[in-house]
Amino acid sequence: MRYVAMVFAALMLFAVKVAPVAAQSLPGSLVSIPTSDGYQLQAYVAVPQGSGPFPLVVMPSSWAENDAEYVGEANNLAGDGFIVISYSSRGFGIGCSFDPQCGYIDIAGPLTIGDASTVIDWALKNTPADANEIGISGISYGGGASLLAAEHDPRIKAVAALSSWADLVASLDANQTPSSQGIGLLSLASYIGKPGALMQQLNANVGSLNFRGAVDVMLGDANTPGRSAINGIDEINANAPAVLLANAFEDSLFVPGQLVDFYNRLAVPKMLLLSHGDHTTAEMSGARGFPNEIYATVNAWFEHYLKGEQNGIDTQLPIQLKSQTGVWSKFADWNAVQQGAVVYALTKPTGLFGLFPTGSLSTAGGGSWQYGITGGYLTAATTGVALVSGALTGYLDLPPPVELALVNRSNAGVWTGPILGQNQSLMGMPSLQISVTPTTNQLSLIAYLYSVDPITGIGQLITWKPYTLLNAAVGTPQAINMDLEATNWEIPAGHQLALVIDTSDIRYAGATPIGSAVTFSSSEAVPSTLTVSLH
Repeated sequence: MRYVAMVFAALMLFAVKVAPVAAQSLPGSLVSIPTSDGYQLQAYVAVPQGSGPFPLVVMPSSWAENDAEYVGEANNLAGDGFIVISYSSRGFGIGCSFDPQCGYIDIAGPLTIGDASTVIDWALKNTPADANEIGISGISYGGGASLLAAEHDPRIKAVAALSSWADLVASLDANQTPSSQGIGLLSLASYIGKPGALMQQLNANVGSLNFRGAVDVMLGDANTPGRSAINGIDEINANAPAVLLANAFEDSLFVPGQLVDFYNRLAVPKMLLLSHGDHTTAEMSGARGFPNEIYATVNAWFEHYLKGEQNGIDTQLPIQLKSQTGVWSKFADWNAVQQGAVVYALTKPTGLFGLFPTGSLSTAGGGSWQYGITGGYLTAATTGVALVSGALTGYLDLPPPVELALVNRSNAGVWTGPILGQNQSLMGMPSLQISVTPTTNQLSLIAYLYSVDPITGIGQLITWKPYTLLNAAVGTPQAINMDLEATNWEIPAGHQLALVIDTSDIRYAGATPIGSAVTFSSSEAVPSTLTVSLH
């Protein structure tokens, strides 16, 4: 079932990302830009009318995409007085798999990062580009490459990274739990291009469904720290580009929490936009040239930081979070997002005649208790299918549902909170502390937080997070602390929060052996708690 779901999600990825460019005209030029090691980058160059000089924006393509990806946005920016070069990232491009002039995918390695500077050099020699006003922008792989380029090239003055990563390991191996669906999608899509040596090793592991091995191959590569902009945060801060970040709360590949950590460490002009949806769903239409709220902000960002226009983008509150109902909330910093914290103590799950044991999320303390489950089994709680479930959340407000009565209490712990007397918005990243005692040295947990109608017992998934111990102390209680993914979720009056913790999910390559025993517990000294920010 895991493989089928992964393939289905891959087909959805291709159906979405290989969509036609909707009859865009091509006033620009198609060129080939030579790389430092003798290959060629396919590129689309749009130049405004006039003598210039003009600010320059370069746009590396997404994974499995090509230089046509941003033609619509490139034309829009060119009409606004920017020179734009949209180029195929190394190893990708039309016919790249069979083209000896096309380079090899190095997974945002040094050559791919250097290609951005090569494109800038080419533009300065071949177009009326202003060497003092250079920006870079991309979606997904192109967004990650944009952040890395800004780390290495001080000429870059403004960045817009969309559906991007700043920490590759935290994105695809969150808390040591490989995202099998996410890694599988990237592996399958790599065959559209020309995988390099490292990508081939990863693909071999994915082909044998060894997702832990795929992660280990990446971690074993000497260049892995350089693939994550968070590891070069000091260099980015020293170069001082203005950085705009935008992601989806339900992004199947690059989860929002890792971008929040990156954002908080940036000491440059910055903005963070988070909205509901999945990977690329919020900004994809804008890349094609259609009206789009994310790209409207991107364009205003470049207009201010590259052209000096006083459009107010720099005076807005920089953290902007969109609820599932379409309401934007704005904050000065992440501490303001996390205000209004409520700490719920987890009580022991119990049930009438032993049926459907359920604990409480209590503000009055949880006491000391133990509750055992059998691990390694799927339950009715699920994060859904990569790309599909997040898209349904963003487009149709249809997050993965759960019927709490169907969650097998033999394989999961369930806790419900008080019924809310008024509408409230859950903001930021909920934090969970739970004590667990495993009977094996490997254990995976998945925590799900739902908004539940207590009359029907049906809940909507608000957020979640996996956590894996690979060297657990067998038979010893250990406190696990984790932040769930960021969100902005409107909870209607009459609903209640519900927390579910189990040990297996179709999205992740978990480590819990089937049939192993897991005991949740709480004590006065180490209470098990859930902390949420309600506004």
